[in-house]
Amino acid sequence: MTATLFAPPQEADAFTRAMSSAPITAPLSPSILIADDDDEVRDVIEYRLQVAGYRTLTADNGQSALSLAIERRPRVIILDVTMPQIDGLTVCNRLHATPCTAEIPVLMISGNCADQDRELGLAAGADDYLPKPFTSHEMMRRVNWLLLSAGR
Repeated sequence: MTATLFAPPQEADAFTRAMSSAPITAPLSPSILIADDDDEVRDVIEYRLQVAGYRTLTADNGQSALSLAIERRPRVIILDVTMPQIDGLTVCNRLHATPCTAEIPVLMISGNCADQDRELGLAAGADDYLPKPFTSHEMMRRVNWLLLSAGR
């Protein structure tokens, strides 16, 4: 009986149907995994992404990053090279070897800024390499580019 109280009449106009229909929910913003063993770096990146409207996941070691990526499938992964348990290069290799995570774009970040370090990161499968220290503006530009280039 109560269902008929809330159902719009069949001959209702468009306005009445719109006002009595279920609410429209906004699409979820993309989630981004931040993996860095430095709490301060991870917190600053997380804050900047959340202010920009992204949902975030965080990990402080390579094993947690790999598990979260497989379990939650974020749209982009920001991955530090030097981390405990499993280093970022190995994590990146494993991500690309796993079918469910192979297409997730990876932004590798590192305090190692020599050309050979960048080449190692890209050879491991990173889509981009950002040496530390970096500005939040530059990090956001690269994250947005990875989301756009992946068609997400």
